[in-house]
Amino acid sequence: MMNAIEELARTLSKLPGIGPKTASRLAYHLIKTDGSFNKTLGEQIETIKDKIFPCSVCGSFTETDPCPYCTDMTRDRTLLCIVEQPQDVVTIASSGVYNGLFHVLGGAINPLEGIGPSQLNFSSLKKRIAEGGFKELIIATNPTDEGDTTALFIKSMFKDRQDLQITRLASGLPIGGDLEYADRLTLARSLRGRTNLQ
Repeated sequence: MMNAIEELARTLSKLPGIGPKTASRLAYHLIKTDGSFNKTLGEQIETIKDKIFPCSVCGSFTETDPCPYCTDMTRDRTLLCIVEQPQDVVTIASSGVYNGLFHVLGGAINPLEGIGPSQLNFSSLKKRIAEGGFKELIIATNPTDEGDTTALFIKSMFKDRQDLQITRLASGLPIGGDLEYADRLTLARSLRGRTNLQ
């Protein structure tokens, strides 16, 4: 029969990157921790989805709509960086190299998982590009097969737009890795050395 510690560890192990041993250590740590910490943690977890939601413009997670990136008039509004997930926006913005706008697709094309273009934010991307103003699209999808497929799809979407430069992050990011785990120096080098897809 499962006790409360095992139940908590099993629940924690469902989080990404948390294996059974780490989940067990976390469960025992929470038992030894001050009760006010556990209460605060529980409240923050319980209310996070009420406070954070996708920006109606770019799709990044935010507490205000539109998000601070979209409303910041000091950002270069001729550059649009296309990423897979909302956390990728924070990763790229924290590099200190990129100062343009963002667009979150909500994933990458993955036919094996049943994720096609219609499941991602391509229609809003088309609308934003059609409204004009952008001179360069920087494709910052992950360096995976799915990320490469998504990048090629984006390139094909705008192949007739001679006025639009389409680039992709350069080498420096580990193949098969996620932007979320890239260090700032590697990410900055990739942004500076982005290549033209046209």
